[in-house]
Amino acid sequence: MNRRKLGWIFLLVFIVLNAVAYQHAYKFTHFGASAEARTKDPKQLSALAKAGLLFTGIDNPRPTTKEFPPKPYETFRVISTHDLECWKIKVPNAKGTVILFHGYSGEKSSLITRATEFRKLGYTTVLVDFTGSGGSEGNSTSIGYREAIQVRDCFNYIQKEEKNVILFGTSMGAAAILKAMDDYTLPVSSVILECPFGSLYKTVCARFRLMNVPTFPMAALLCFWGGVQNGYWAFSHNPATYAKSVTCPTLLLFGEDDDRVGIAETNAIAQNLQGKKVLKVYPGVGHNIYTKENEVQWRKDVTSFLSSIAQL
Repeated sequence: MNRRKLGWIFLLVFIVLNAVAYQHAYKFTHFGASAEARTKDPKQLSALAKAGLLFTGIDNPRPTTKEFPPKPYETFRVISTHDLECWKIKVPNAKGTVILFHGYSGEKSSLITRATEFRKLGYTTVLVDFTGSGGSEGNSTSIGYREAIQVRDCFNYIQKEEKNVILFGTSMGAAAILKAMDDYTLPVSSVILECPFGSLYKTVCARFRLMNVPTFPMAALLCFWGGVQNGYWAFSHNPATYAKSVTCPTLLLFGEDDDRVGIAETNAIAQNLQGKKVLKVYPGVGHNIYTKENEVQWRKDVTSFLSSIAQL
């Protein structure tokens, strides 16, 4: 085969790989119609289904509200990058307010059980829908990048009435909090973070490994095109680096068997946190830490942390 033909083959392969990566990135960051069926967890897919998924990308319907708080609540909206819907559930003589932020492809009702735990401890809770989720405007996500602005705007809204504000986030929500703390130096009382990823590129790689697919070169291409589509350099979206700006007390929770976030990423975040910090690792637990099996330990860890910072 001469060099000319070889060159055309390489060019064709390059174009196809980028076209596939562009499609993946778009589907990963843009939600489909709410009635659309969500793609199953990669671990539940057959080899043939995984192969097809490599070309088509995931089916990712817009997250819709699945349930409502059992207690009386107030619905209000915060103007940010988009119009955000929030729920506020008050408690009498509250110790403060906890603002809760959900993960990727989630919405605020997924945080109701955690909010209940905070209310039992005496805190008013605010549950937030990021852009593209639940009752908020939009139809896309930037995987925690622009969501950091939304964290800031929700904090500023609540801070007008409440000075003791705690930020809680799980997965993408935790990453968004770290970026908000880095970008805006929010004067929060403390933060509680569940399984934030250390870098966007590494979490994209983890998703390819879940399908037993080599990460190179598709993970880098997907990361690149996802950033282009959402207007930022995705390779610099690194919550582990953002953690260096966090000086308030922080509780970091991690599942030892997390297949989306590695222990090295979690340790890097913990090491970079500048204030009082507590790292809790849950044995035999995956990316979702708050499960029925771990509710008791989760409650104990959060209670202990909040009690300790109340004495500072």
